[in-house]
Amino acid sequence: MAFVFVIYGLIVLFVFNSLTHSLCLKTKMSNEKQARVFRTINVLITILLITSYVDVINHM
Repeated sequence: MAFVFVIYGLIVLFVFNSLTHSLCLKTKMSNEKQARVFRTINVLITILLITSYVDVINHM
């Protein structure tokens, strides 16, 4: 179960990073702002994935 969730998490992170990259290109953000945006989104998505995993494990 954990292996499948790790693969799912990597796919989710890849998709969100692709979308964030498109957003940064479209809005022509500076490099400093891009770094903050990527860091913030990656931290929030990681927190979301960890809490989702804990929730799934607790319901089994």
